[in-house]
Order: sequence, then C-alpha cells, then structure tokens
Amino acid sequence: MRVVHVVTLVSDDGAYGGPTSVATGQLQECAARGHEVTLVSLWRGRSRAPARIGTVPLRTRPARALLPGRFTGLMHPLLVRDLWHALGRADVVHLHAGRDLVSLTALAVAVLRRKRFLTQTHGMVEPRRAAVVRLFDRLYVPLLRRARGCLVLTDRERVALAEVVGPDGPPLLVLPNGVRPQRRGGTEEPLRRDPEVLFLARLHPRKRPEAFVEMAALVHRRVPGARFSLYGADEGSLPAVRRLITARGLQDVVSYGGPLAYDEALRAQSRAAVYVLPSVDEPFPMTVIEALAAGTPVVCTDTCGMAQELARRGAGLVTDGSPRALADAVCEVLADEGKRRSLVSEGWRAVEEVFSIHAVTDRLEGFYRHL
Repeated sequence: MRVVHVVTLVSDDGAYGGPTSVATGQLQECAARGHEVTLVSLWRGRSRAPARIGTVPLRTRPARALLPGRFTGLMHPLLVRDLWHALGRADVVHLHAGRDLVSLTALAVAVLRRKRFLTQTHGMVEPRRAAVVRLFDRLYVPLLRRARGCLVLTDRERVALAEVVGPDGPPLLVLPNGVRPQRRGGTEEPLRRDPEVLFLARLHPRKRPEAFVEMAALVHRRVPGARFSLYGADEGSLPAVRRLITARGLQDVVSYGGPLAYDEALRAQSRAAVYVLPSVDEPFPMTVIEALAAGTPVVCTDTCGMAQELARRGAGLVTDGSPRALADAVCEVLADEGKRRSLVSEGWRAVEEVFSIHAVTDRLEGFYRHL
C-alpha cells in the first residue's frame, strides 16, 4: 500500500512532541512491512529539512506563522500543492489532526480528492467554548466528520471527541501509541553513584515543571548525590522554574538544558535513573513509553492516560502528583535496587505486550485494509 501521513510540524527540537513521534514510528514500521510510505509536514529548524527521518521519506515546506498561536497558525502556501499531489496518489491517508491550519488544509484536500482517510487527534481536539475556536470549528468539524474513522488513545479522549463530532461523526477507534522494544544493558547493573532524575517535556503549566523542582528539593535532602535535569521548550514556565531553583538553593543540583532533538531525548532517557512526568491529564505520553522501552523507571501522576495499566502491572510508580508523593516515589527507586529492577523488567514487559509498535501496527494495518 502507498501510505501517506500528515503531521503539522517536524522540527530539530522536537517541539510538536508526541504526534510527530507517533507518525514517524508508525510509518517506519509500515515501511519495514513493505509499504511505500511518505510523511508530509512543515519543517522548522536551524538547518534544511532532512530528506528522511530514519526510513521515512519526508516532504516539507518551511513553517511560517500566518496566524497567532504556537502551532495553530503555522502554514506554507506551497504545502497545499504538496498535499494535493501526495494525497492524490495515496492508497491510505492518515491525518494527525489538531486544530490548526495544516490539519484543516489536509482535511480539505483529502475531501476534495475524494480519499477515504483516518484521523488521529492525540487528545488535541476537545470541546472548547472560545469564540475563535467555535468559528474555526465551523470549517474544521464538518471535514473531520468525513473521516472513515478517528483513532483515539483513551476513553477520556473518546468521550471528548464524541462531543465535538456529534452523534453522526465517524467511528472512534481505540489505538494506543507504541514504540520499538529495546533492551539496554540490563537490570543487573546498579545505579550510578550520582543518579540523574529527568524531566523531559514542554515547560508549560500543565506539565508542572515547578512541581518537579519542588520534588527535587525534597529528594535532595534525603539523597544528596542525586542530580536533576529539565529538558524541553519553554512555554511560559521557565522564569518560574528558575526563580524556584534559586529560592530553594538548588543551583548546583537542578539544571535546565533547553529543548532536545528526538535522538538526544532518547539518549537522555537512557542515561537517567528515573523519569518523572508530573503533568496532569496527559492523554498518552510518548515520553513515558519511550522511557519504559529504554529501561528507565517511570514516576507519573494518576491522571496520566496509562496510569492504571502501569499500576496494575507494577511497571511504573503512580502518585497523586504532589511534590512529596513524587519525591517519595523517586527515593524509593533510588534506594531500593530490587524495586528498580522490578520496575525495569515490568516496564519492558508492558512495552512488548501492550505498547509495542509491532502490536500497534498490526491493528493499524487492519484499519488501513478496511479503508
């Protein structure tokens, strides 16, 4: 099959996060199975866009901000022509669709080309009451309803998306995110002398980087040798994070390294002793799955979309999200070698059985054949 995916943005700092990782992971596995694949997107970076991401051919145009908003108003006029040609020759069209100009354009082109297509909204399309969103939805929602299916991650996303598209909307099909299983050195090696605790997400209020710093202050009192690293693009919380680091006297303990490219992010996860995601209402964070695949114990909140699965399997430590609960969980991992090894082992098992890209693509191929 000729499979074309569309995602809003590919960048050298991984700014668009999960949707881009999901699209490239799905396409790489499709390519490994013999399908002809293409990813169409905007590009933003310090250098020219690569011709490929791994095995996936990439068709891009430079991102231009035509309207306000971090991603909403990004577009390039010639991307319309690229979409017209790419979607026209596709057997399968898969749109990673948020509320933005690229997604709106891709939906319109797919409808005009009379293509059967799937959408995947990654928790980005929920009911909104703002006037500008209601105006945008007058164009966007009727096109979204033309999909042959909308892929959702969780029951919460299914309920929210159903409210947006209404009772006459397309079928809502559950599809988890997936990564390629990879086992690093093994659980037999003890933690390094100075373990690193990692935050890897946008510095945005919903991600709660301040809670990470507060947690770091508590852990530092009990494990003085631990070090704490924050990576991710600043979306408003960096000044507060820096003030808090200074106020708690953590300048030599907590560091901010800015945004990371995808490969650099994977390396950061692999070397960390613990990955902490303090964010709330996170639908299905790819960084958690990638940390599990890297053999890094995970601490998250009970509002994370995969929290129940992780807790049931003993594959991660689920907390109420308070700095003290996060700190207790991190200290448990750092102090209890047996607990760490168990988390690593069960995390790998969860990836292989539930969050593997192989299992996800098996299901995705079934959807494609149905198209």
